[in-house]
Amino acid sequence: MGMTAPRALVSGASIAGLTTAFWLSRTGWDVTVVERAGAFRDGGQNVDVRGTARQVLERMGLEDEVRRLSTTEEGTSVLDDRGQAIARFPVEDPDGLTAELEILRGDLARTILDQLPEHVRVRYGTRIDDVRDHESHVEVTLDAGPAQPYDLLVIAEGVRSRTRDRVFGSSVSKRELGLNMAYGTIPRTPDDDRWWRWYSAPGGRQITLRPDNTGTTRATLAYTSRDTDLAGLPPDEARAALRTTFSDAGWQARRVLDGFDTSADVYMDHLTQIMMPAWSRGHVCVTGDAAWCVTPLGGGGTSLAMTGGYVLAAYLSQAGPGGYGDALARYEQWMRPLIEDTQKLPPGTPSLFYPDSRAGVQALRLMARIGGTAPLRKLTSRLAHVARSTNVLPDMRQEEA
Repeated sequence: MGMTAPRALVSGASIAGLTTAFWLSRTGWDVTVVERAGAFRDGGQNVDVRGTARQVLERMGLEDEVRRLSTTEEGTSVLDDRGQAIARFPVEDPDGLTAELEILRGDLARTILDQLPEHVRVRYGTRIDDVRDHESHVEVTLDAGPAQPYDLLVIAEGVRSRTRDRVFGSSVSKRELGLNMAYGTIPRTPDDDRWWRWYSAPGGRQITLRPDNTGTTRATLAYTSRDTDLAGLPPDEARAALRTTFSDAGWQARRVLDGFDTSADVYMDHLTQIMMPAWSRGHVCVTGDAAWCVTPLGGGGTSLAMTGGYVLAAYLSQAGPGGYGDALARYEQWMRPLIEDTQKLPPGTPSLFYPDSRAGVQALRLMARIGGTAPLRKLTSRLAHVARSTNVLPDMRQEEA
């Protein structure tokens, strides 16, 4: 790496931040990654690599490793009141409901982290205290230390990014979807299979169980609510709200609630889309969920994070020294149609997929039963075809080794 390498600070060490650091470092940037969490965050739920991100993964040389770490999920099944499958959607399509490349979030992040060049610095337990943008650079203060100059600050802190809110302020729109989700890891039982099982109950409630590659089961409890924000509650209060909401939901609700009481990695989310008129300002840009959270209802969030990191680094690699404004505009121009397409949800979402009435639940199951028949299965799986761009990925000008 040359002595005059441009300097980038990437804030956030999950998929978006690590992918951005991976590619920037390969194109000659001097990269530092900072992360508020005190250590690397393992675990997390099942995510997938689909659409254009499959090409990005291939170019990173990580496809074989992701296949090796597969969650082994064989497909998606929709259940009736007794927990019996009434519709099955096996993996027949690389980008179907269950994608061909399914992996735990922590495993994917670790895979990228392990492939970062040695000169990339990753600092945990570090937060940004202040950002001051200047004509020629951006000054960033970390943990009340001295301000440091960078050519670019990349904010990849996720949907609730404080740094994004500090820099972009009122231009950040947050569209709450009225859906709470709680994720956690629970002990596996003998009747758990290799399928992603979906069970719906009246009251806008849903329980899902998914296999993993570590001998446990990944569970989700989701329910519609306009007035409760699970993510904003203290953990004990959030668990109590879940127990009240799911006490009579049926199927394996009690097992999941009991499992969440002792699970070490329960995560609460109040689904919120992020909309921004511009993803950069001066020497600061945003990427991943911090820029455009599509939520699990849109799908493909992990794939969009990987694609965004690649596209950002590719256009920066084509820019002349200091000519980053044009590169950031081109990054946005390439990514925005893909994001807007994914954020467009079907009318009636989320109530359509989380019905309130018993009749609504029966209608949803009937739709699944019809959609799961052999003639229609291919068509149904296309509902999951997100995070795909018809545009060719831009060229990455990598530094000679």
